[in-house]
Amino acid sequence: MSNTRQRNHRKPQKKINHLMRGKLVGLFAVVLLALVCLLGRITYINATSGQKYKKQVLTQAQQKYESNVLPAKRGDIYDRNGNILATSQKVYNVILDCKTVNSDEDYVEPTVRALVDVLGLDEKDIRSKLSAEDTKNSQYQIIKKQISMDEKKAFEDYQTPGEDSELSDAQKAERSNVKGVWFEEDYLRTYPFNDLACDTVGFTLARDTADVGLESYYNSTLMGADGRQYGYINDNADVEQTIIDPKDGQSIVTTLDVGVQQIVEKYVNGFKEAMGAKNIGVIVENPSTGEIIAMDGGDRYDLNNPRDLSTVYTEDEIKAMNDVETVEALNGMWSNFCVTDAYEPGSVVKPIVMASALEKGAIQETDTFVCDGSQTFGDTMIKCAVYPSAHGTETLGEVIANSCNDAMMQIGAKMGATQFIKAQSLFNFGTRTGIDLPNEGAGIIHTKDSMGETELACSAFGQGFTCTMIQEINAMSSVINGGYYYQPHLVTKVLDSNGGTVKTISPILLKQTISSRISSDIRSYMALSVQQGTSRHSKVQGYSSGGKTGTAEKYPRGNGKYLVSFIGFAPVDDPAVVIYVVVDEPNVEDQANSTYPQYIAQGILSELLPYLNVVPDESEDGTVPETELWEGFKGHLKSTSISDSELDSDGNLVDADGNLIDWDGNRIDENGYLLDANGDHILDEEGNYKMSTNLVSASGSTDADSSGDAVSNPDAPAPLEDDEAETTEDNDEETDGITNEEAGLE
Repeated sequence: MSNTRQRNHRKPQKKINHLMRGKLVGLFAVVLLALVCLLGRITYINATSGQKYKKQVLTQAQQKYESNVLPAKRGDIYDRNGNILATSQKVYNVILDCKTVNSDEDYVEPTVRALVDVLGLDEKDIRSKLSAEDTKNSQYQIIKKQISMDEKKAFEDYQTPGEDSELSDAQKAERSNVKGVWFEEDYLRTYPFNDLACDTVGFTLARDTADVGLESYYNSTLMGADGRQYGYINDNADVEQTIIDPKDGQSIVTTLDVGVQQIVEKYVNGFKEAMGAKNIGVIVENPSTGEIIAMDGGDRYDLNNPRDLSTVYTEDEIKAMNDVETVEALNGMWSNFCVTDAYEPGSVVKPIVMASALEKGAIQETDTFVCDGSQTFGDTMIKCAVYPSAHGTETLGEVIANSCNDAMMQIGAKMGATQFIKAQSLFNFGTRTGIDLPNEGAGIIHTKDSMGETELACSAFGQGFTCTMIQEINAMSSVINGGYYYQPHLVTKVLDSNGGTVKTISPILLKQTISSRISSDIRSYMALSVQQGTSRHSKVQGYSSGGKTGTAEKYPRGNGKYLVSFIGFAPVDDPAVVIYVVVDEPNVEDQANSTYPQYIAQGILSELLPYLNVVPDESEDGTVPETELWEGFKGHLKSTSISDSELDSDGNLVDADGNLIDWDGNRIDENGYLLDANGDHILDEEGNYKMSTNLVSASGSTDADSSGDAVSNPDAPAPLEDDEAETTEDNDEETDGITNEEAGLE
């Protein structure tokens, strides 16, 4: 009964009648017809305009993929203690795709506003690029170069604000319409120590172009090779890309010591402030290896802004320069006097001449010479410094100590022109040393044909021929180190981009010039010059030292212009360092006084020797008396960061726990990358190690007296001109040293 009742209560099912079926069939037919029409239209477009649209896609892809340069990072330059002298930081060029911006009028104003407000670009310039006929359809316009990573991130954050942003929906919508701006990677060369060792380090004119200093000489090593990113549309209309990774440049480790360089420049700057001079050059060298520890070659300029002439010229002088004069001024400022300029050296060559005469047997250690105040050659009288007085009978040590021109002329005559010229060549006078710096000068020496008895006499005390500072100090290093002539050099290692050693550059011994016995004799003669002779103003308390002064009258004679110099070393028995100071035309009425370069050398050595941990060999009870420096330095010496700080045994700045730190007190690793308190590396936004930006390692009155060197008289011959002798080719590129022929080897 119940089952029957349930069946009776079911709802009846609706059935599709003929009218509804007709409507469904009609709808399906319409949809099918639309699909057929669409397919036909697509087929038509593909047949007639397929290539056009394919090219448009390719064009858009090419903006990003076709030929993007992936820049290589230029290698770093380090000092001997790992301090970074030059490095490259990643920066970005701002690229504007005008075609994309102009493709929709809603893009223009938001994009312009973003570039102006965030990156500080000129609105007028941007609108000009967007509207000008030659740029409005361009997809690659560099509108700003070398912005920082922080600036790039600020723009990206502006363009795509986070979810927690308090901006209104309208503001977010506006920023979403910032289009056609992208960033191209690049690198910016930076120099953490600004003008320190500027003449030696040099700078880059572009990322891969350099004409000055180590940057130029080792350019091919440092520059690396750019990579590239290619893109194209394949047969399936997909964008495919090929990436050739950049090869970063190799780094170089130099022989320079930041601490020594700072000490050198401290006293040079102090002398410039107190007295001044046309130019001052200083070289500090390890005589046992040929390594250049410090080099200061002239004008100061900021390596981060090398075209700024304001450190050398006044604002009015700069404004008055035309283009040619500006270029000449820049080249002069960038020139390294220590390497490029040749001059008459004066009496600093006397120990070298004497050593050569002893080695050749022209004189003996026991010989004495009588100075009567002058020597006469035909109608020419060449005087000693004490003329009309005389030195009388002198030993070889006294000849050096007194800087006696008369005796040196006699020694030159005993050698004869042929032997004298051979000796000069043996010590590389007249030939480039092969130092790894560009634009090295060669100087000019006499030939057999040009050297008469007067020329020989003057050459014996350092006039009538020319040399460079690097020639003189390297020759002297050979004289005092036992007779070994090393090629001077500034680089000891080449590192790959990961810091691994690619190449070790060992000292290059080119020849032996004199015997160790004669070398010992010369050191004792030069020590006598410091003890009681013309070099006594260079004395540093507690240390034995040797030295020789130089006073050269510049040509034309009789104009009152002099180049004065001093070359010295310490300690006497085992020289750890040799220093050469040249003061060209000191800013005083009486320029012919060799005490001026001695003041500079004494000041430098007073800090340099303790800094290098040279043991004071003249200390009697373990104490070293303070060296009284030139009174002209008072009030003009600015403390150097490194010499007044806590340094470890390697000359690196450390905190109380012995951790390496930079000058801001931040912990760093041995390569200069920042560390946190736990010693872990600090990372930037891209996950790369962050580099420290402040790295480190380790006319006034005078009391000058009248003691000094003899100078030539107005009848002394002029130095040879450059066109009177042949020179070797420029050493403007990397070498492993000069050839045997250039070195005078058999």
